[in-house]
Amino acid sequence: MASTDPTFAPAISGTFYRAIDPAFRAFAITGSRSEGRYSRANEPTLYLSSSIDGVEAAMIAHTNARSVEREIVDVHVEASRIVDLRDARAREAAGIDLADAMAPWQDIAADGGTPPSWAVRDRVVEIGANGLIDPSRKRPGCWHLVLFRWNEPDAPLVRLIER
Repeated sequence: MASTDPTFAPAISGTFYRAIDPAFRAFAITGSRSEGRYSRANEPTLYLSSSIDGVEAAMIAHTNARSVEREIVDVHVEASRIVDLRDARAREAAGIDLADAMAPWQDIAADGGTPPSWAVRDRVVEIGANGLIDPSRKRPGCWHLVLFRWNEPDAPLVRLIER
């Protein structure tokens, strides 16, 4: 029976994409350990995109990452309990303000502050979600899958697809 809880998107299954430094390919699905839109330093978070265009759009915000050659890897994901920030009903059910997710975060974090998007992560985790769908700020129509837990009991399954 399908869930009628508006908080969570239907189960997600498919190929997603991630830009990585080729030297760290073996760690492609261990997630980011540095500060990000939805992650404090040392708070493992797996940032994925639903398309290669989405990866390229996401990399625009990472000027320091552009100085390093990147490779795009394919990642298979089977996920549930994901909050879709594109869906107003899901945001309302989760108690999330889209403005907090969309607000600039890098300067706030660099100045030692707490970006509003970190509170979005905290709320998503608090309600038992495994992650969220984040609409692209750079390319309307593109979206990203952000996982806060994976490859552990009752969490999304993620595996690198070898080409």
